[in-house]
Amino acid sequence: MGRLWWVLAAGLITVGLLLAVSQRGELRRALELLTHVSPAKALVALVCQAGCLACLAGLQQWLLAVGGVRVSLAAMGRLVLAANAMAGALPGGAAFGTAWLYREFRRRGADRALTAGVLAASGVFSALALVVVIVLGVLLAGTRGPGMTLLWALAILALLALAGLIVLRSPAVRKALGRRWERIAARHEGLGSAGRATRDLIAHARTVRPGLRPWLTPAALALLNWLLDAACLLASLWALGLPVPWSGLLLAFALVQIPVSARITPGGLGIAEASLTGLLVVYGLHPGQAFAATLLYRIFSYWLLEPIGGACWLVTALERKR
Repeated sequence: MGRLWWVLAAGLITVGLLLAVSQRGELRRALELLTHVSPAKALVALVCQAGCLACLAGLQQWLLAVGGVRVSLAAMGRLVLAANAMAGALPGGAAFGTAWLYREFRRRGADRALTAGVLAASGVFSALALVVVIVLGVLLAGTRGPGMTLLWALAILALLALAGLIVLRSPAVRKALGRRWERIAARHEGLGSAGRATRDLIAHARTVRPGLRPWLTPAALALLNWLLDAACLLASLWALGLPVPWSGLLLAFALVQIPVSARITPGGLGIAEASLTGLLVVYGLHPGQAFAATLLYRIFSYWLLEPIGGACWLVTALERKR
């Protein structure tokens, strides 16, 4: 499986390089635009990206605190940056980053169940928040680009979800689904462990912080994580002096996160650039403008974070040896 990841990643990067060579004129135009970046406006993009990472760190800090493990926001931010750098350095690197975070949470006093629950719950919060961002993007985009198709898809999914909730009111259905889940969990030990850990974490959180209101904090942090990342893209356009495709910007950003999150290539390299550039063109930018905005955004959201995350990993490793 590991070899397959490398072959697939190499193939996608090669295709991306060939496409870049074939679009030399647009590439030159993009590089020319990048020489005229406003430093003050670029700083806004950098602040947005820092806020995005702070929200992600805050989400995991909150979940650990529910389980009784206290970690400062600065320490958690360092762990998130290091894990993010590991995830972005290799094809399928998210698994390496998650495994490293697991060990670090255990070192800081979290037991196995809490650690697995925090990692699983933060992933669920992040995924649900991305769905919310996609819905907002679809509503803003209207019928332009892929918006209309997604609008129909979301309407169908909403109807299916409503039908599912109605069906789940039946005790017999819930019992049958429970038995089915137990069989699946028995065959896939990791999935079963993650499910049990998440369930235990939620049950514990309900006793420590009862009611719905406390859960608004992690939900808001997960949503702000994506929105501040989108704001970084917006600020990148602003720093380049480019027109902002307001109607489609949020949807373009959100759709790109789906293939990027798969980490087929290191940090979504090539996939993010090609898909975001293409979607920005669909929503009104010229190819050179779209490529320049994408490159600047990726500098802040990927390239700059890799060495910073590497330094955070080194500091953490040195602390462990003391």
